[in-house]
Amino acid sequence: MEVYYTFCFLAAVSVFLGFLNQYVLRAQATIAITAGALALSLLVTGLGKIGILDLRDWADQLLPLMNLEDLLLKGVLGFLLFAGSLHIDLLALRNQKLEIGLLAVVGTLISTFVVGALLYWFLQFIGMPVSFVYCLLFGALISPTDPIAVLAIIKSLKAPEQVSIQVEGESLFNDGFGIVVFTVIYALAFEGGEPTLPAVVELFAVEALGGVALGLAIGGLFHWLICSTDDHSLELLLTLVIPTAGFALANIIGVSGALAMVVSGIIIGNFTRERGFSRVSQHELDNFWSITEDFLNGLLFLLVGLFLITIDFRNFDYLLIAAGIVIVLLARVVAVGVPFTLLKRRRKYHPYTERILIWGGLRGGLALALAMSIPAGHAMIQGQDLRHLWVVMTYGVVLFSIVVQGSTIAPLIRRSRDIAEPEGVVETAR
Repeated sequence: MEVYYTFCFLAAVSVFLGFLNQYVLRAQATIAITAGALALSLLVTGLGKIGILDLRDWADQLLPLMNLEDLLLKGVLGFLLFAGSLHIDLLALRNQKLEIGLLAVVGTLISTFVVGALLYWFLQFIGMPVSFVYCLLFGALISPTDPIAVLAIIKSLKAPEQVSIQVEGESLFNDGFGIVVFTVIYALAFEGGEPTLPAVVELFAVEALGGVALGLAIGGLFHWLICSTDDHSLELLLTLVIPTAGFALANIIGVSGALAMVVSGIIIGNFTRERGFSRVSQHELDNFWSITEDFLNGLLFLLVGLFLITIDFRNFDYLLIAAGIVIVLLARVVAVGVPFTLLKRRRKYHPYTERILIWGGLRGGLALALAMSIPAGHAMIQGQDLRHLWVVMTYGVVLFSIVVQGSTIAPLIRRSRDIAEPEGVVETAR
């Protein structure tokens, strides 16, 4: 019951922060809640150090009961991905399929190896050698841009349509592929697996293609069910079954629940919305999932802030955080730049496309959940737990991306809105 009460109070704090933000900060909701969670965590940590309010032991006992990584990866993520994909325009997504595919697959792989290589070199340089496979593991968990963080900010700022579709499409699809990459490297690092081509292909087929297939099946089934009823309340309840039972089913049978939710959300948002919902029901659908998304998003980042209380930061950790931020930004430049070097040969793009994609490549709770899934005490680096090092560095990158990048991307997007979208495709010279 203590876990339930904690959720209740954190939910109240999340709503209260949103209320204060409306009248005081007037910042984007995700940024305000993340900054508020950080401020509260630092306040509680500071009070604990001076003996006024020590919640460290309480948080240490509570967080394992919550199982934050499972709560996100096998629970909240399904709701947020489904809610985000409901607003994806399938026609616009189809027109950007090559860009999204390259960013989500090739870009994620490039970022994983660039982050891994730079981190390996940096740690060697400072006299703290770490196995390259562990560095690749950090690259895999930090490379996917987090839809939880990205979608909330990009949508509220109303970026140009071409840029918005690319950012949203990449963030919705690359987490599924990124989790597959993380799983392969995780097996190599901790389970003694061998990254043979057949094993990787089989894992990708089961996780990714299986997730897409399940999403098509779920989307088709619930499209038929919703179109078969005129009860507005039942229509909304049927959509609620998708990220609950549908996402749970994906996790149970071992396919990508993330991709299943994206595919089913696109089906409901593009086909079922027009054929199964009346105008009134469409408005109710938008309001219901918008409120759900905002509520869970705020609760998630307060839970992450609660996790901060349990971390003992050392002087060396701040050096790692600074290095991690620089490395991840450099890798993002390469991961976006390489695909667009090829893409520019056939299509014109908005002048701000690459800059927004690079600076808008935010990381969030997904990266932290993957970092926390690393087993504690399994790998020690000069007396320090690898899990602690990677979690601390991940937390620093996540905070920087949401608070700093998220709060400074607004002027970039505002300037981009003043420039017209490019027209059509430029044929490649023969």
